[in-house]
Order: sequence, then structure tokens, then C-alpha cells
Amino acid sequence: MMKKSIIILQVIFIWACSSEPNMEVSPTRRDITEYVFATGTVQPDQHYNLVAQVDGYLIKVNFKENDIVKTAQLLAIIDNQGNLINTENANQQLHIANQNLSPNAPALKQLATNIDFAEKKYQQDLKQQERYKTLLESNSIARIEYENAELTSQNSLSNLNALKEQYRNLKLQAQQQMLVQKNNFQLSNSSKTYNQVRALGSGKVLKRYKQMGDFVRKGDIIARIGNLEYIVAQINVDESNIAKIKVGQIVLIRLNTHPNDTFEAKVAEIFPTFDDTSQSFIVNAEFIKVPDFNIVGTQLEANIEIAQRQNVLVIPREYMGFGNKIQLKGKKESKAIKTGIISSEYVEVLTGLSEKDILVPLKP
Repeated sequence: MMKKSIIILQVIFIWACSSEPNMEVSPTRRDITEYVFATGTVQPDQHYNLVAQVDGYLIKVNFKENDIVKTAQLLAIIDNQGNLINTENANQQLHIANQNLSPNAPALKQLATNIDFAEKKYQQDLKQQERYKTLLESNSIARIEYENAELTSQNSLSNLNALKEQYRNLKLQAQQQMLVQKNNFQLSNSSKTYNQVRALGSGKVLKRYKQMGDFVRKGDIIARIGNLEYIVAQINVDESNIAKIKVGQIVLIRLNTHPNDTFEAKVAEIFPTFDDTSQSFIVNAEFIKVPDFNIVGTQLEANIEIAQRQNVLVIPREYMGFGNKIQLKGKKESKAIKTGIISSEYVEVLTGLSEKDILVPLKP
């Protein structure tokens, strides 16, 4: 159920009890303070949830509640054979890709042999072309014989260049495949580390949600870790009152664990997003004097001081009824007044009464 914030405006301490109304009263002048009442809990200013990155069984848990942990400390291990198998397979594929890129790779080696043969054939055909050219110049052969030798040489060169281009393409494909397999291996190897649950930051284990042997799914919370050296009052303020809250406002706090004590704090941070879980806006208040305990999660009541007015005309709240009606002594009909702050004890009168007027309780 949603816990609504309500406005409580008081002249004296917010939790004080009002006295019984007198039969006749006159408006008086007092200082009055306006508060927004809300509930919340004590929380570490910095905390995070330790979550599972893979599905599997917790086969090792290296921490318990209240333990102090350090950044990157190994806290638990999740048994997920799929990640290990994928990593080994990616490693083998990377090894094959490296072999295919080696000069001794069968495909590259065969092409290199073909290129060597084509190079020799081209050199031989080129020499034959040069001999025929000499014979042609001495009119020892017909031009058609020289042209045939020239064509054979050109075909040999084209074949050589084609083989070289094929070699370059094959090597480029092997390089690309090697990069792909290297990336796959790195991703798989990184996923393998997801089996290891490590602390994201230093702090104290506030709550452990899973035990050794539990099956966890990706995203399940295993533990909650926070820094208890700095705690704040996390207050849930109703959306109808959030516009009244400003950074720096004084907050009077009572804790369920310390019902007889009042702690003073100041509004330090107002989160702009509506929290669906608590159905409220979240406000953090810093304790002016840090409490000499380091417990979190305890519930609290907070009264946020949003305004102060001095020497204003007030009447006891018991003397005002529905529609801001009051009853003056000697008058048959009730009268409506214009009000300002309305607290659990007093009502600020803006217009409609003076200090000379005498009020009596409203008739039933």
C-alpha cells in the first residue's frame, strides 16, 4: 500500500499532543512552522546490488553478511558449463584461423607453388618472345610466329598475375577470419569470467540473498553491498508535495530503532524520477550530526521544514469546521474565514477574525 505524505504544520514539536479546547478562546499571535511529513528508511549513500551474469548453480560463496569486501574481490562462483564449452570452442577456431594464415597453410602453400611455376613459365615464354623478335628483325621467321610467341608470353603473365591476386585474396580472407575468431574468443573468454562473481566496489555486505547450492538466473540479486561510512535518510515524498521540497531544507527525523531521539538533517538530493516501487519521489537527506550507529534499512518518520512564519494570527484547529467555518460568541450563524497554514493544532487566520473576537466550539 502506498504511504502518502501529508502536510503537518506545527507551532511546537511535530509529535507533541494538543491540549483540550477551552470553551471560549480568542485568536492569538504565534510563530508557526510548516512541515511536510513523510516516511522512509536509512540507507548507505553508496550501495549496489551484486547480480548474477549467467544462469547456473552457486557452487562457491566466499562471503557472509557484515563482511567487508574490496573492489574485484571474488565473492562467488556460478557453475555454467556452457560458457566454458563456448570458450574452448572459440579457442580452437582461433587456432585453426591462425594456421590458415600461416605460409605453411595448405591452400596458401599450394598457391605459392603455382605462382612459382607460373613465374618460371612466364620467364621462359618471355625469353622465347625475345628470340623470335631477333629472328623477325633478321627476316628469319614470319611475323605470325613472333606474334604467337608474344601472345603466349602475355597469357603467361596474365596467369601469373591472376595467381598472385588469388593468393592475396586468400590471405586477406584468412586474416579476416582470424580477426573474427579472435573477437569471438575474446567475447567467449570474457563471458567465462561471468561465472566469477566479483565485488564492483568496496563496502560491507548488507544482505545476502542467495546461498551455496541455489540456482540463479542472469540478473538475480545475490547480495547487497554498501558503504556504511556515510549514511543518508532516504525519504519517500508524495507527488503532491514534492514541489515544496528544496535542497537545504531542515528535516527532523525519528527512527524506529531510536523512538525517543530526534535527528536533524538537511535535504541533500531530490531525485527527478517518480519511483514506481514506492509510488513516490525519492529525497535524500544528510544527517547534520552523523548518528553513532551504522545500521541501514530501519524505517523513519521525517518532517521537512518548508516554511516559517512569525507573529501570525492563529486559532486552535478544534474551533474550525468544514468549509473553514467558525462560531463567534453570541452569534447564531457560523462564519467562514480565510486560512493560511493549517497544522494539527492551529489554523493561521488571514482574514475574517481579529484578536478581539471570541470563539466558542462549533455546534454539532
